[in-house]
Amino acid sequence: MSDNARLDEYMPDDCGAEALSSEALRPDSLKLESQLCHRFYTLSNAFTRAYRPLLKSLDITYPQYVVMMALWEQSNVTIAELLAKTVIDGGAMTLILKKLEQKGLLGVVKDEHDKRVRRVVLSKAGENAKLKALDVPAQMLCKLDGMSKTEAKQLVVLMDKLQGCFNVD
Repeated sequence: MSDNARLDEYMPDDCGAEALSSEALRPDSLKLESQLCHRFYTLSNAFTRAYRPLLKSLDITYPQYVVMMALWEQSNVTIAELLAKTVIDGGAMTLILKKLEQKGLLGVVKDEHDKRVRRVVLSKAGENAKLKALDVPAQMLCKLDGMSKTEAKQLVVLMDKLQGCFNVD
């Protein structure tokens, strides 16, 4: 049975109370092979592993790379702005910033106008690291050799749509 057929078996056409009643749900809907979440979990792990050799020369992890990309877009931002931009958990961000600061790639300083606010500023080494990282996106795209550009663009649209399903204001 194809993966799509498995998904069709357990995905309700309607998510109302009647569709989600105990009579409408079947035990086989709990099979791991039927779970979208598990596919995303394994794919996320695969992406992280794929980035590892590409980031080795920068001596940073993938989450650290995400923070650096945000800072290469705009440095001298508050930690709150960085959290909003990267959507990284606050506790994880604290550890990431500490590691990047130890590596000399950035500094965390008090805001001049409000001492309660911390700002994150790239160091010269952090700015220079951008030059080393310029080929990383192209190298990652080359790993998608089984996917056309059209499919990759469709995937981005679908992933953004899916992300919107979970954004609750």
